[in-house]
Amino acid sequence: MAAQTRGASRNASFEICAASTGRLTASGALTFATARRARAQGLDALRNASGGLIIDCAAISQVDSAGLAVLLDWLAAARHAGRSLRYEQLPEGLLGLARISAVDELLLKGI
Repeated sequence: MAAQTRGASRNASFEICAASTGRLTASGALTFATARRARAQGLDALRNASGGLIIDCAAISQVDSAGLAVLLDWLAAARHAGRSLRYEQLPEGLLGLARISAVDELLLKGI
């Protein structure tokens, strides 16, 4: 069973796609297996944005503490760049992790 779980993690994917001007859609697993790539995608999106961004998170299928760290890192990068960033439709599992870590208000409010 553990080997299946590890194999599934290796095959996990995450993607950020442009939905419209200033809006992105995040989809897939946002976990330890995808965190490095997801972080890079989000930072690229912030660099390429001409203004503030909204990221719709409704299609995030799986999340863990690494995924939460990625979302917080994107907020920090947006703040550093002087841009606004807001998340919409955060999955309940992610909000639960954020509550435990006492960062739920930051995720819900954005930068």
